[in-house]
Amino acid sequence: MSATHTLEQSGRRKEGGMKVLVAGSSGLIGTALVRRLLDDGNEVLRLVRRTPAADDEVRWEPAAGSIDASALVGVEAVVHLGGASIAGKRWNEAYKREIRDSRVNSTLLMAETLAHLDPKPSVFLCASALGYYGIRADELLTEDSPQGTGFLADVTAEWEAATSPASDAGIRVCNMRIGVVLSQDG
Repeated sequence: MSATHTLEQSGRRKEGGMKVLVAGSSGLIGTALVRRLLDDGNEVLRLVRRTPAADDEVRWEPAAGSIDASALVGVEAVVHLGGASIAGKRWNEAYKREIRDSRVNSTLLMAETLAHLDPKPSVFLCASALGYYGIRADELLTEDSPQGTGFLADVTAEWEAATSPASDAGIRVCNMRIGVVLSQDG
């Protein structure tokens, strides 16, 4: 049963609940986030890269630059958590390209799509990474610290820059510089 169907039948969508789009909803953070959003009475649409199996799923193909913008109309908030894993695989040149492209290209597609929606969502929360700062030993870092050096720092800077079409269109953008997440679930 889809999450949207469940909300409608149970009456759990609270007044003031939002319609939230989540990309990366099957990952560690995304799974917990979707559960919490639903528990709080929000309606959740999940972007998936396979054939949708439920009414609350919308297919997109970031590598092909394809997304059904009409399915996103009325979305009030967007959370983008997608991207190839940086753990568990050898970082050869092909995989480094996948790490970069899965973040930058999908974020750019999302930001450009959101910029053209009417009405536009009020906020675009996009995963980013502490890798932005590079390896800085014992240096105290804040959000205002400059970009570091290295592959992940460069990818993260490009990733955050890819949100520009959304912010240029007046959508509030939050780049969430997430670190390592420890969980009993993974």
